[in-house]
Amino acid sequence: MIYDLVVIGSGPGGYVCAIRAAQLGLKTAIVEKDATYGGTCLNVGCIPSKALLHASHMFDEAGHGLAPLGVIVDAPKLDLAAMMKHKADTVGANVNGVAFLFKKNKVDGFRGVGRLAGPGKVEVAGADGAVQSIETKNIVIATGSAVAPLRDSSGAEIPIDEKTVVSSTGALALEKVPQKLVVIGAGVIGLELGSVWRRLGAEVTAIEYLDRVLPGFDLEIATRFQKVLEKQGFAFKLSSKVTGVAREGGGVVVSYSSVDGATSDKIAADVVLIATGRIPYTKGLGLEEAGVALERGRVIIDDHFATNVPGVYAIGDVVRGPMLAHKAEDEGVAVAEILAGQAGHVNYNVIPGVVYTSPEVASVGITEDEAKAKGLDVAIGKFPFTANGRARSMRETEGFVKFIADAKTDRVLGVHILGAGAGELIAEAAVLMEFSGSSEDLARTCHAHPTMSEAMKEAALAVAKRAIHI
Repeated sequence: MIYDLVVIGSGPGGYVCAIRAAQLGLKTAIVEKDATYGGTCLNVGCIPSKALLHASHMFDEAGHGLAPLGVIVDAPKLDLAAMMKHKADTVGANVNGVAFLFKKNKVDGFRGVGRLAGPGKVEVAGADGAVQSIETKNIVIATGSAVAPLRDSSGAEIPIDEKTVVSSTGALALEKVPQKLVVIGAGVIGLELGSVWRRLGAEVTAIEYLDRVLPGFDLEIATRFQKVLEKQGFAFKLSSKVTGVAREGGGVVVSYSSVDGATSDKIAADVVLIATGRIPYTKGLGLEEAGVALERGRVIIDDHFATNVPGVYAIGDVVRGPMLAHKAEDEGVAVAEILAGQAGHVNYNVIPGVVYTSPEVASVGITEDEAKAKGLDVAIGKFPFTANGRARSMRETEGFVKFIADAKTDRVLGVHILGAGAGELIAEAAVLMEFSGSSEDLARTCHAHPTMSEAMKEAALAVAKRAIHI
């Protein structure tokens, strides 16, 4: 049998690509090296982390957030095993759902490590050593990303044992709450997982090379967010680099210094989480042998997701752009439609990003600093949740909404939110921007009262300095 398409990798980009291709009539197969479908996101990333973020938030609310609402409970007790079961059940439901969708759409699955083995050929090496050869007209590389290694001052890679020195994978499966947790990296992954264990009782210190948290997000939002986390008990060592991680006794000692090397110090912890980013996963794919061009570990593609090798395409974390599941999904749909003769497209200017802490942070489009760097003349509108009736009623008044619009055309260029439910609210901004909408368009759209979404309308009104409730 010759397939129309073989997708290597069943993460969000890969499985969505395969399903869409099958919907469009292409005979499709998918290759997955792990025991379950879904890739990092469904198995050891997005889905399990959100399960623990929600569960830990409920635990924290039961201990600290209910009394002001007139709900009096005894001090909550943590059943970590039950919480982990909730995580496992959530993961199971999602990965089983993907398997069902493959069956429903007649996508053939192959278990094992896939590699390019010549034009139109993919070899799949199973766990038992058996190798299968698949013939196909097109191949999509959708193998995602892996944890970026951290090196000490000597250049040696710091080993991860997933017990005391953990990656995001190990941080999702700790057997007990650490008394002290050090997070290396104050980006999305580090702050989300740090939040989980902080709520459950750990003392959390984050060490960050930059002089700010959440690199890539709007600086004003990130600065306020840092203060929120500090009130929740986080400690930060900014402008600091880790120089060594040593196991001592049953714990770990982290050595760090200021970026300029002027000062140095050490901090002891029960667990250290390395959350310094991710790198494209291209190991063992046979890309070099096939002649596929790479740049700094990423697969080079054109505007139609094609590599320099005919019939070979790539999407998701292995190519340029943000390493986000929904970005990979949109690319998967686009390349499937292109292969079916349609006009697949992804608007990279409108890809939202969300930090699922409490409160959440969400962003789409350019930041204020990016606008300045580009020399754009912009108007900015902001509205605090302290002035929103629904936020007050829920005691969720932390944060604000920030709109960035072109000063002349009023076209919205970016929206940034710190607040409860920000990850849901940002979708309204994404739709507005997808249709090249203006702040006036949203400001004149009736929003239900009382809702958190009214803060979106008020921030849009504030672009023209005519917000009603501030």
